[in-house]
Amino acid sequence: MKSRYSYGGDEHIFVECDEEMSLEAFFKSLSITKAVKAAQINGVSEICPANASFQIKFDPDVIKAEDLLAEIEAIEEQAGGGHSKLATRIIEIPVLYNDPWTRETLMRFRDRHQAPDMTDIEYTAKVNNFGSVDNFIKAHSGAPWFVSMVGFVAGLPFLYQMVERKRQIQSPKYLRPRTDTPKLTIGHGGCFGCIYSVRGAGGYQMFGITPMPIYDPNQQIKHLRDFMCLFNPGDIVKWRPIDRAEYDAIVADVEMGKFSPKMASVDFSLDAYHADIDGANAKLTGALNGH
Repeated sequence: MKSRYSYGGDEHIFVECDEEMSLEAFFKSLSITKAVKAAQINGVSEICPANASFQIKFDPDVIKAEDLLAEIEAIEEQAGGGHSKLATRIIEIPVLYNDPWTRETLMRFRDRHQAPDMTDIEYTAKVNNFGSVDNFIKAHSGAPWFVSMVGFVAGLPFLYQMVERKRQIQSPKYLRPRTDTPKLTIGHGGCFGCIYSVRGAGGYQMFGITPMPIYDPNQQIKHLRDFMCLFNPGDIVKWRPIDRAEYDAIVADVEMGKFSPKMASVDFSLDAYHADIDGANAKLTGALNGH
């Protein structure tokens, strides 16, 4: 992967790590941005990693654009091929699939959908040849997902399924965007999943909803008091299907300050993952469950 650099006005440098989305591209972006942050380059004010790219904001009165670019290129060259290991977290996200709130919303926007007579989850199950919604849910929740980027909407994670490319779920966005999406909707568009951190417009297919808050600007929710956004780029997500009774129980626990997310620290190796994808995913799931 050869990076491409461009200037965004007088205060930004944009770097495209690769033209294609992949774990390798995500790792490269994370690795370089972490190294740039650790270098504490005078004049750099903001570092923003994205899916397969990143952007750096700088003060041109402190450092010239060409000098900063030279430093970034040197950092990338020093990193070489060392974009294969990551100390991170795996986080369990409970999901009520086919919930009543996203169902009500999607029914209001059938005129903007590719298949007006089907729900979003039925449509995605069909275009991915799963045969049934139950089979789709097993595939969607069966393997971990990598958080490639956090942003666009505050606290919203972009998620990339950690399976062979041929097994990845693919689904187009709505033909025209919705003007409403319930908060904490589990969505999917193209090759990416997401969790809508706030209520608002959207275009991803809607599969379900989680009772677990991921963003709290007031920092009143117990597990978000230290930092208002739950996710960091490089985190790993494991969905867990739940029923309505458990959904309601978790909502109550959150409101009473009794809920704590299930998560574990893990060391993830991209090389080991490619050598045995299912085995690597089993180890991640095992770590989440204390094995």
